[in-house]
Formats: sequence, C-alpha cells, structure tokens
Amino acid sequence: MRHLMSPLDLSVEELDQLLDLANDIEKNPEKYAHACQGKKLATCFYEPSTRTRLSFEAAMLNLGGSVLGFHSADSSSAAKGESVSDTIRVISCYADICAMRHPKEGAALVASEKSTIPVINAGDGGHQHPTQTLTDLLTIRSLKGRLDNITIGLCGDLKFGRTVHSLINALIRYHNVKFVLISPEELKIPDYIRDDVLKANGVEFQEVERLEDAMEQLDVLYMTRVQRERFFNEEDYVRLKDFYVLTKAKMELAKEDMLVLHPLPRVNEIAVEVDDDPRAAYFKQAQYGVYVRMALILTLLGIQV
Repeated sequence: MRHLMSPLDLSVEELDQLLDLANDIEKNPEKYAHACQGKKLATCFYEPSTRTRLSFEAAMLNLGGSVLGFHSADSSSAAKGESVSDTIRVISCYADICAMRHPKEGAALVASEKSTIPVINAGDGGHQHPTQTLTDLLTIRSLKGRLDNITIGLCGDLKFGRTVHSLINALIRYHNVKFVLISPEELKIPDYIRDDVLKANGVEFQEVERLEDAMEQLDVLYMTRVQRERFFNEEDYVRLKDFYVLTKAKMELAKEDMLVLHPLPRVNEIAVEVDDDPRAAYFKQAQYGVYVRMALILTLLGIQV
C-alpha cells in the first residue's frame, strides 16, 4: 500500500507514467468510466477548499466510484477533540482511499502511519500540496510539450505558498529548469528551499522584486495569491495583498507562447482582462487537476484499465 505525501514520493519514471495515464484519461474518458465501481473515496477536509475537494470528488465520480467525507473541521468529530489518528482509523473502516487537507504541517503523514487505506495529502498548512503539483506538471507538459528546458517565474507569496514549495521540489529533477523568484522582501522563498533545494542541487535561479523585470525571459509564469489565512496580522496582509497584479500591459512584455498558471483561488493578482489571453491557462489547469487525480486514485488503488 502506498500513500502520497509529497511529489517526491514518486520517482521521475513513476511521475511520467502517471502523467501519461492522465493524458489517456483525458482522451478516452469512457474507457475509465467504471474503473472504480464499488470503491469509495473519503475527503477529510479540515480546511475550506473548492477546487481540490471538488476535483477529488469529480475524479472519483468520473471513475464510477462514490464519495463520502466532511468539508471543515467544524463538521467533523475534530470539533469534539478527536485526533487525526483516531479519525483515519475510523475512516479506514468506511472507505478505500482518503484525501486529507489539514492546516497543520505533517497531519496527513500522521494519518498515513495509522491508516489501513492509501492516504493522499491534499495540502498540509504551508508545507506541501502534491496533487496541485501533479496538476501543474500535467498542465505544463500537455501545453508546452515538455518539463525540461524551461524558465519558470514564481510570483507572489513564495514564503507561505505550499504550491510553490512542492513545484520547485518536483521541477528540479528535470534537465535545465531555471527559476525566477518574484516576491517582495517579506514573502521571499524560505531559506530551506533556497539553500537545501535550489543551491544544494546546483539549480539556476534569480530573485527579483519587479514582475516587469522577469516577464520577457519566462516560458511559464506561475502566479499565486497572498494568503490572508497564513498572516499573523491584518496590517501586513493589507500592505502586501496588491503587490503584484498581472495586467494586459504586463502581458505585452511576455513571449507569445508563455503560459500563465495559477493554483487558484484568484483574488486580484490577475486582472480579469487577462482571462481572454490565449496564454492564460489557469482554468484549463483546474480541468487537468481532475484528470491527474483520476490517474492518482487508480495508481494508489492498483487498478489497471
């Protein structure tokens, strides 16, 4: 039995196989429509979510399986003080696989150690968000045709953004990937990512504060929102929330085939006017999230079609 806590739980070869499966699901949905008949996915979400929870549910339903779970800690026995360990032991009696989101880093790992069913980390605090990373990789590979030889700009909240941390960890395993880290001083990438991941692996990167200074060299621009829920005081959030806004004017500085990605939800860091630009791929990205989660559920349950 396998769990998914981090994108690094999959080798590059396994990752490529998973993305190939996701592409096949996209092309031949009817082939997989009954693959998980009789199987149940539990979505244990201690934190609010729209895309991640609903895309997991859509993925299981598309596979012919069923879904049960809760959408906030308040609507679970966590409100009564039940531990994650006890919750997963109970869930293991009801479901075949579990997707868990929790505000505490490492919560999904604790669950996986007590679980008798596969556990997927659907986001743990500011730490990891592996299925978003799989979504990002599938989107880039499907629309650019490759995951190597790219320059990717990561913009916004690089300090607390778990999607950014997971994506860096995954992409450094591919050849000639360069990073441009675009953030204000207060939201720079954590030292452990800069030193232990980028520098330790000899990965080329630069840090800049102005989005305009980076645009023309990028193959992919990955925008993120400044996350209100990770801030300790409202004052800092208000000061930084509009630091970056991607507009049509800024898009004119970019390559004609640059992709704009965003894990969503968007607040105001991408102007609505950009949505009509053919390079804006963030809603396609949300769709790719369903295909990759379908592929992951099949892989972890050991189901071959």
